[in-house]
Amino acid sequence: MFSKTADPTSAPNPAATARGGSNSRSILSADLKITGEITSTGIVEVLGEVDGTIAARGLIVGSEGRVTGTISAETVEVKGRLDGRVSTEGFTLRAAAQVEADIACSNLVIESGAQIEGHFSMSPRV
Repeated sequence: MFSKTADPTSAPNPAATARGGSNSRSILSADLKITGEITSTGIVEVLGEVDGTIAARGLIVGSEGRVTGTISAETVEVKGRLDGRVSTEGFTLRAAAQVEADIACSNLVIESGAQIEGHFSMSPRV
C-alpha cells in the first residue's frame, strides 16, 4: 500500500537536504483511500483517493487517482481528478486531467484535452 522508491541505504541528496526536502517518493496505491492530512518532505504520488490536506515537495495525481481538498506543494502534476484549492510554484495538467479548483501558481502547463474549471491566480516566481 505505502511504498518509498528511494533506497534508505543511499546517501541523501545534498541539494534537497539544503532546501529542507528529500528526493523520496511515497506512492499511495490504487486500492487505498485516505481521509485526513498528509505531510511529506518528498514527492507524494496518489494512485488511489485522498480526501483532505496534502503538504509536500511535490504531488502527482495518477491517471486513476482522485484528490479532494487543499494542496500545498512546490510542484503539482495532475493526470487524474483534483477538486479543491492548490498553492504551488509549478502546476501541470496532463491531457486526461479533470480539475475543479482554485489555483495559485507561478508556472502553468495545460496539455490539450485537459478539463479545468475554477480560478487561477498567477504570481511571478520568487
